[in-house]
Amino acid sequence: MTKLALVLNSGSSSIKFQILDAEGDTDTEPLISGLVERIGEDNGAIVLKVGGEKYEIETPIADHTEGLSKAFDLMTEHNVGPTQLDLVAVGHRVVHGGQLFSTPVLIDDQIQGMIEDLIPLAPLHNPAHVAGIKTAREILPNLPHVAVFDTGFFYDLPPAAAVYALNKEVASEHGVRRYGFHGTSHEFVSKQTPALLGKDLSEINQITFHLGNGASVSAVSGGRAVDTSMGMTPLAGLMMGTRTGDIDPGVVFHLYRNGLSIDEIDTIFNKKSGLKGICGANDFREINRMIADDDPDAWLAYNIYIHQLRRYLGSYMIPLGHVDAINFTAGVGENVAQVRADVLKDLEAYGIKIDPERNENNTGEARLISTDDSTVKVFVIPTNEELAIAQYALELTEK
Repeated sequence: MTKLALVLNSGSSSIKFQILDAEGDTDTEPLISGLVERIGEDNGAIVLKVGGEKYEIETPIADHTEGLSKAFDLMTEHNVGPTQLDLVAVGHRVVHGGQLFSTPVLIDDQIQGMIEDLIPLAPLHNPAHVAGIKTAREILPNLPHVAVFDTGFFYDLPPAAAVYALNKEVASEHGVRRYGFHGTSHEFVSKQTPALLGKDLSEINQITFHLGNGASVSAVSGGRAVDTSMGMTPLAGLMMGTRTGDIDPGVVFHLYRNGLSIDEIDTIFNKKSGLKGICGANDFREINRMIADDDPDAWLAYNIYIHQLRRYLGSYMIPLGHVDAINFTAGVGENVAQVRADVLKDLEAYGIKIDPERNENNTGEARLISTDDSTVKVFVIPTNEELAIAQYALELTEK
């Protein structure tokens, strides 16, 4: 018997949703998936996929409440509405749990208010999550709702990794510390490694690269995160599709003193930098085309990207002491073989040897891409954050 869960990821102008079997395997395909996009605009759209069929409507969408309501109406038209299916729970992705939430929680009015109180720590993300939670609880009041936090996996980072060298009174007053993000993905992927290595999770040291438009890397020892690249916000760490990643904080003061407002700097750092800011593109298919045409900006962007990945790899190998596995996941990590090859190029002295044929063979499944004699095993492991959220939701509702 399947146990279906609705998983919602509510963004600032979009809502992604899936209905899937919470007891399914790691490669479980959703029964239903969809997207509400361009919320707040006259040219809003809703896309629904059921089996092999795709349905799409264009309609003005005033806010998250209207968007989710119209998405549910479209689902109901095709006999897969939330009230037509035997759902066991609704799982909500929430980016920031601050120091309040270390594990997934059942949502009630108090918990919803606590998530709302964390908006100052994640002003680009948590307001949309709160809107999605409110709407879903109003439309589906008889189902348990569960919040799963991107920061949860990094809640107990060692103090040396979590604490910034900022005045401690200021840091304490304003909640400044390293929180880390993409935790649901890093935890999901790291839990797949034991079966691939034939070892217990408690015995494994691993480094996981979550490389999508947003990107982060984590060092995981015995199933516990000991360091991660993102910081108080998802802006820190690796160069990303449109984000700067690590940058001298003095750049903020410099730009402000030269006439840019804080909001302008925020927009530049988050939406107009990274790969796109250097070469004008953040899709690797386009970047590769530009590189093939000898575009110097594309070459520069790519080389910065690879350099930063290698720098973080090296910085995590030392504190781990030894590394059993390196994992690549998410859109770029799973699908761009050249990135993987260049990140791990000429590292044989460190026990890392890539098999070119295995690396190029994209099966869409978890797979080994290192040579048989590579001391450090390298894997491509597809992430499935929606399944992880559904599993957490089911676990909490069955307690």
